[in-house]
Amino acid sequence: MALASRFSPFIMISFFIAVFGCSPKTAVLLNLTTSPTINTPLRPALLANGFYHSCVLFNNGSLKCFGYNTSGVLGQGDDVSRGDDPGEMGSFLPTINLGTGLQAVFISGGGDFNCAILSDSSTKCWGENWIGNLGYEDLDHRGDNPNEMGDALPAVNLGTGKTATFLTHGWYATCALLNDSTVKCWGRNSSGQLGIGSKTTIGDNPGEMGDALQTVNLGTGKTAKKIKSGGDHVCAILNDDSVKCWGYNASGQLGVGHKNDIGDQAGEMGDALVAVDLGTGKKAVELTAGREHTCALLNDSTVKCWGYNGNGHLGVGHTNYLGDDPGEMGDALPAIDFGTGRTAKKIVAGSEHTCAILDNDTVKCWGANFLGELGQGNTTSIGGLPGQMGDALPAVNLGTGRTALQLAAGDHHTCALLDNYDVKCWGYNDDGEIGYGHMNYIGDGPGEMGDALPAVELL
Repeated sequence: MALASRFSPFIMISFFIAVFGCSPKTAVLLNLTTSPTINTPLRPALLANGFYHSCVLFNNGSLKCFGYNTSGVLGQGDDVSRGDDPGEMGSFLPTINLGTGLQAVFISGGGDFNCAILSDSSTKCWGENWIGNLGYEDLDHRGDNPNEMGDALPAVNLGTGKTATFLTHGWYATCALLNDSTVKCWGRNSSGQLGIGSKTTIGDNPGEMGDALQTVNLGTGKTAKKIKSGGDHVCAILNDDSVKCWGYNASGQLGVGHKNDIGDQAGEMGDALVAVDLGTGKKAVELTAGREHTCALLNDSTVKCWGYNGNGHLGVGHTNYLGDDPGEMGDALPAIDFGTGRTAKKIVAGSEHTCAILDNDTVKCWGANFLGELGQGNTTSIGGLPGQMGDALPAVNLGTGRTALQLAAGDHHTCALLDNYDVKCWGYNDDGEIGYGHMNYIGDGPGEMGDALPAVELL
């Protein structure tokens, strides 16, 4: 089983899953079918990708992860990668032990760590824990040694009466949308991504979690409906349908017309935190974020993106950053052209690429394509030159008659849950993160996609 070298230590992905038309809070949680019958077969329900691993949550609440296994991110009590050699997938891939009688109802993948909301409404996290991102008030990894998972894995203390309804991860930080519509974040805080008006790391020392963990101040009377993390930044859709972002902002990913970090000093959050201008009459219904870019699916089914754009992942036909200077947001910020008559239903972002499920359930991806993550049979980046988007942007070939229900984007790999409940993945694969029992990249050369791309063996 290969433990191949990492692609690049400074490239990240925070997992962003596309869920079926969910309401802002509880509908993202899996409706468990604990005893599948012939009418409810065992099948994938949610996808999650991290840096170099992928996870699949099934409709009975069982969970499997594969790929690079640094620090126990696969939750198997070792650091052995899976999916990179034959005989490691399907029935050979163990489900993760989350505790006696417990199933997962939501899974969120971070860089090299994961967190899950369980059937008892608790939250458990495992994998890499260099800076308190697991929220256990220490720096101990979980899942890389025997007897660390299952009942031995504690629940994260979110405070008295507080449970998570959604989780999102950045590079080394975690944020939870709680049952009272507040937000709490922990882990690395180098740029204010925890939204507490300082750069103090939280979750790595005793006494920092639970009731001591302060909520993010979103403004007077403001609560959160949805949250998404990028590399070191976080954005939220609020109860008034506005969007506010905080954290790292070197590329304009906060969308406020400058490049200053927000949330790392006192007086920057709350009412002082400026809402993102999405344009006249435009409201966000979904958010996604990559390393240094952010995208919003709007109420008219268009998509607007801002921030870093070096490889065209904003999809606007040039490589200029947007949102880092005045006058670039609002009505001046162009919507992405998906083609004649086409609109978007779901969006996900990888480190430097972005994908959408369109109104006809096809998938289009753009941005960096160094390793085939766009699924076009080449390594040509798309979206940074005129004439590459719109009708010129081909849909990803998922196979004859196949369409997508859901997408997940990793650092440089992408996975899709198809209409027949198969899962197909493509892109970077040095560690088996696309789950085909080898380490060959897929999607970077001709003849690898479509019907030639097999379903990942999961059961």
